[in-house]
Amino acid sequence: MSQIYGPTSGISPIPDVAPIGSAGNAGTAETSGFLDSLKSAIGKVNDAKIEAGKAVDALMTGESQDLHRTMVALQEADVSFQLMMQIRNKLVAAYEDIQRMQI
Repeated sequence: MSQIYGPTSGISPIPDVAPIGSAGNAGTAETSGFLDSLKSAIGKVNDAKIEAGKAVDALMTGESQDLHRTMVALQEADVSFQLMMQIRNKLVAAYEDIQRMQI
């Protein structure tokens, strides 16, 4: 696959993430549901990036002449990546706020 240059060019497929350990069984169902949702969302962003790469490859090799669909795929991948980064930033900020709380 050829390299896509732009905001999503440094993204590689996300490997499966396993929990490091658990302090107890309390909240396991909620944590598992959240983790599955997060993995699914990251997977969708990765899929959008891969589809955009395929669209660019098809356009560059002459398999496709549809520049419009290629640009839409690239913009969709970019917007989904930017959304993922904003969600990440919010999660990090929330984590930092929790760390600063007095017990």
